[in-house]
Amino acid sequence: MKNPTETFNLKGQSALVTGASSGLGVQFAKTLGRAGARVVIAARRADKLSALSKSLQEEGIDSFAITLDVNDTQAISDAFDMCEEAGFPIDILVNNAGMNIPEKALDITPEQYDLILNTNARAPFFLATEAARRMIARKEHGRIINIASVGAFNVLPGLTPYCMSKSAIAMMTRGLARELARYMINVNAICPGYIETEINDYWWKTEGGQKQINSWPRRRLGQADDLDGALLLLASDAGKGMTGTTINVDDGQYS
Repeated sequence: MKNPTETFNLKGQSALVTGASSGLGVQFAKTLGRAGARVVIAARRADKLSALSKSLQEEGIDSFAITLDVNDTQAISDAFDMCEEAGFPIDILVNNAGMNIPEKALDITPEQYDLILNTNARAPFFLATEAARRMIARKEHGRIINIASVGAFNVLPGLTPYCMSKSAIAMMTRGLARELARYMINVNAICPGYIETEINDYWWKTEGGQKQINSWPRRRLGQADDLDGALLLLASDAGKGMTGTTINVDDGQYS
């Protein structure tokens, strides 16, 4: 019988992390790499990717960087081609790229709405289906991990299109899990609570931000490494029986 701790070992696996130039994406890349995976990091900002790739290499993590705009469907296919040509056929996809425009619904423009929904819902769908096609062609088991939000199931004031997009991710997770189960491809989602990142750090320094933090049971922001356990569970054999699941990791913010 395999040692339980060994079921979290990702040696021999290749993982693609989108939105890897900052925030949660950086943490996800490091966590997967430290668990033994070869890591492909993808984002639009080449300079940030270069710095992360150097950091991963210094830790002895085999990594490969791709400049990618997830809203370019052809670029998604090209990115998977590049991974395979570089010897990194993708076994684990972490659908992390996302964005937000904090604005009242009445003030959101059609262009802003399209940008939020395309980045947060459309792009992850086509990333997931492209990854799945290639896993099926190789006859390999796979893991698709979508990064949703507590906003998938809770109203976050001023973030209606964002919450809509994350609700879509939760349902996409369930639908793809059902379709891909026969191919031994597990599709799950992580729903983080509020964690300080580049897209929200301005808010926590304000009076309103501090008031929000103080309204939570633990009166603190979550940390990026709070998601490590859920990520490794879903990426590894430890979670082989889990598909179509959403895991809340919100530090009790919405308990």
